[in-house]
Amino acid sequence: MHKDSDRHNGLVSELVLAAVPLGNIGDASERLKQAISNADIVAAEDSRRFLRLCKDLEIECRAQVISFFEGNETARLSEIQSALESGKTILLVTDAGMPSVSDPGYRAARMAIDNGFKLSVIPGPSAVLAALALSGLPTDSFAFDGFPPRSSGARDEWFSNRAHETRTLVLFESPHRICETLASIRKSFGDDRQIAVCREITKTYEETVRGSAQEVHEWSLSKEMLGEFTIVIAGYQPGTEQKSDQEISDLVKLYEQSGITRKEAIAQVAKELHLPKRKVFDIMVLQK
Repeated sequence: MHKDSDRHNGLVSELVLAAVPLGNIGDASERLKQAISNADIVAAEDSRRFLRLCKDLEIECRAQVISFFEGNETARLSEIQSALESGKTILLVTDAGMPSVSDPGYRAARMAIDNGFKLSVIPGPSAVLAALALSGLPTDSFAFDGFPPRSSGARDEWFSNRAHETRTLVLFESPHRICETLASIRKSFGDDRQIAVCREITKTYEETVRGSAQEVHEWSLSKEMLGEFTIVIAGYQPGTEQKSDQEISDLVKLYEQSGITRKEAIAQVAKELHLPKRKVFDIMVLQK
């Protein structure tokens, strides 16, 4: 059991995780501005972007600014720990949104907890929650899944494993892979699955496109894809694609008659009906 303390070895020290605007500078909270002014050290994902944020907010940052990004996150932890042991207040920010949400911050938070340092948060903008609200899809139960794999084979398998997830899914994607990712969604979730793609949330060219997986994928192919994307996918609804064992067996046999092997037919039917291949195989064994 861990309990935060505001003192460590008699010194006041604190690690503060702070959300920063996604794009619109007006979303910066007064607490964030005050925390920037009061910090001894700022650990920023991109120090140049952080200093530009300070300029936009018309804040003079007197703190020492150090870089803290995915590539040096582990190496920086000892430096941050030493500063906390010296009674420093450290503000941790990422380029946009909330630290630790598919961004650096988790390891620093874990280190602070394990060593008894005070850990606090300044909540604020979040691309995940903003996109979820904009999507118009169910919000009572959802899962955030970060970025899909980059390679096509791994990405297809990744989505296939999530095809029967009943929760609304939220994920990020880059402009370089958005079209391929939407194609993978169509392949694994079906053309009719409802999705929303939110681009450049709170920024000048903000755009949200909603529709079936087929419609949104076709939209992505119609123009140059620029900006940062958050994708929201409706959860699987059991019963919408249910077929009897006999219907599944008949479909496998129909594919076999076209000239492919039973193994290939089972794989095709499993993919088409979004069923585990093992389930289709077992049905065929029982139907003999």
